[in-house]
Parts: sequence; C-alpha cells; structure tokens
Amino acid sequence: MNIAILTSGILPVPAVQGGAVENLVDFYLKYNNRHRLHDITVYSVWHPDVDHHPALQSQVNHYRYVKVGRLWDKLRKRLYHKTHGEEYYHYTIEYFLNEAIKDIRTRQFDVIILENRPGYALKLKSVTDARLVYHLHNEKLDSHVLRCQEIYDAATRIVTVSDFIKSKILTINPHDTKTVTVHNGIDLDAFTPSHPADRQAFGLQPRDFLLIYSGRVNREKGIMELIRAMAMLKDQPDIKLIIIGSSFFGNVKKDDYFMTELKKEAAPLKDRILFTGFVPYAQMPDYLSMADAAVIPSVWNDPFPTTVLEAQAMGLPIIATRRGGIPEEVTDANAILLNTDDHFVTNLAQAIRHLYDHPELRRQMRDASLQRAHQFDEQTYAANFLRAIED
Repeated sequence: MNIAILTSGILPVPAVQGGAVENLVDFYLKYNNRHRLHDITVYSVWHPDVDHHPALQSQVNHYRYVKVGRLWDKLRKRLYHKTHGEEYYHYTIEYFLNEAIKDIRTRQFDVIILENRPGYALKLKSVTDARLVYHLHNEKLDSHVLRCQEIYDAATRIVTVSDFIKSKILTINPHDTKTVTVHNGIDLDAFTPSHPADRQAFGLQPRDFLLIYSGRVNREKGIMELIRAMAMLKDQPDIKLIIIGSSFFGNVKKDDYFMTELKKEAAPLKDRILFTGFVPYAQMPDYLSMADAAVIPSVWNDPFPTTVLEAQAMGLPIIATRRGGIPEEVTDANAILLNTDDHFVTNLAQAIRHLYDHPELRRQMRDASLQRAHQFDEQTYAANFLRAIED
C-alpha cells in the first residue's frame, strides 16, 4: 500500500528530540524498512538533527519536512493565524497540517495515518480519497470532544494504545467495530539488565535502596506525592530516589514553577532525592540499571506509559497506580498497584517500605518483570500495528 503518516506537528520523526509517540512511529517505520511491506511517506516538522539520520536512506520510507522553527517560519505561522482565525487545533498545528496537505493533494495515498491528531480528518476528508486511520495515544476522541461524531465517522480504522483508550471511543458508538487495541512496545535489545550500573557516579552506596522515576515532570505524574511519601520514610536514610526528566522533553522552561515546587518540597531530604533533568533516551537503560525499583505514581489516567515497559524490561519491581492503561501493562506478580485516593501518599510510602524490607520479594518481582517484558517488544508491536492497518 501507499501510506502517508501525519505526525503531531510538535516533535520530529525520526525521534531525534525524543517523544513516546515519535519513538513508536520510528519502530514501525524501522520494521517496514526491514520487511519492505509498504511505501510510506512521513510528514513531520523539521529539526537539524534529522538531516543526516540514517533512517532517511530508506528506499521505502520517505520523509517530507515542514520547517517551523526559524524566524521566517514563525512569521509565516503568525500570518496563517491572522488569515485563518481559530481552527480545530492551535494555529501552529493547523499550519503544519496545511503545509502537509499542499503535498498530499499532489499524491495518491491508499491510507493516511493520523498520529494522535484525529481532528486532522476534518480537513483531510475533503482533499483526499485515502482511508483515514487514527493512532490514538491519549484521550483524543470521546463523546465530549468537539465534533466527535464527524471525526469518528471519517475514520476507517482506529488503533488505540490501550483498552482504556478504546473504552473512550465506545462513548461515541457503543457498537463500534472499527477500533482495535495495539499495545505499545519498546526495544528490548536496548532495555536489558545486562547494562552495567554505575552508582558511584551519583554518590550512592552499595547498601542504598534506590527508587527511580523517569518521564515528564508534570503535576499529573504524581511526583509531588512521591516526594511526600519519601518524607514519611525519613527514618530510613538508605532509601533514595532519583527523578529523571523535565517538563517537556529536552526543553527546560525558565518559568517551570512546578519543578521549583518539587525541589522546595525535596530540600529537607537533601541528598536522598536527586534531580537529573532531561536525559537522552539512549542513556535511559544505564540509569534504570542502577535502581532497585521503579515508581510510576501517575495521578491521572495515563493511557499506556512506555516508562512502565522500560522499567519492566530492566527487571525492576514496579510501584504504580491503578489509572488509565497501566493495569494492562503489568501483573500482580511484578507490580504493586495503588489507588489514587485520600490515602495514596501513605500507601505509597508503605509500598516502598514493603519492597525495601523484603529482598526476596524483589527478586521474585524482578523475574516476573523480565518474563512479562517479552510481550511488549518493538517487533511484536510494529507487526501488530501494520497488520491492523492492512486489515
């Protein structure tokens, strides 16, 4: 088939700036390149680091870029906003879509995949005969979404990353048959416990029990609650926490008030909590290899966080919340799942203390994590995703 992919219009593909969605697109593009299944054209924002990326040498995957970051590009976006007014998405997204449509009009595609932007369909359905496929990574389409029925009707296939996201589609059509769940995957060759752990570089002692959080540092990720749980364990100085991430991938905002709040809350614990800031994705296995357990304390309905899969693949026991798609990723054998109720912080502290006090349990959970991880390798994910498109 001749397939187009419309990315989010925020981060580039290949995923040179990170991004869970962008990494997942890379996975199925890499699979397509290896097996030469389809001719795929990717529409993405441009970044200088993509120019010499080896993925651009593919003979079956083709990349077309919209430049949005230069001064002239920003002026063009502003002009677009003035001439088009308010549209479905923010004008920066609509500008990207408009530039991509200029090229799409000149081509004949069988399928166009909309990566987490189902609202693109409102314009696309009038400019192309291609079948529209939505790949939904978040709660982007339910009965509360503007023009939801029109967007739903325009889709031929909807692929969701979890049954939790699929359940949102059912609020539009309880008898839906066009939606299928394809769970995310990760590169198990990259995330493997064979990576050496270098704790000394962070001043950690062999006796320390190290917890790790990785991901975006936003309020809904439950990091404040995690720090408060750590404060309840002040009688256990060997329990330490490393927090990896920033508010938006590699971009650190000068007015990041939430990060300031977190560091103020963590200050009394001194060296027991370490903030690393943004860490390139390729280095994540090295950081995870230092940890004794991973904590993913999301207090929102996290759709299907890959950080859970990464920790699982590294053989870490997991403490997480019973929110969104997280319960679909783990089992009772390798994870402790908590409710985000009024007792959440207390229960989180107790779960941490329980793992700290029971090394044999940690060993059992490690084995269960390694076994569970095999269900989420990138090859399985890519094959299932492309099969869903073909069907």
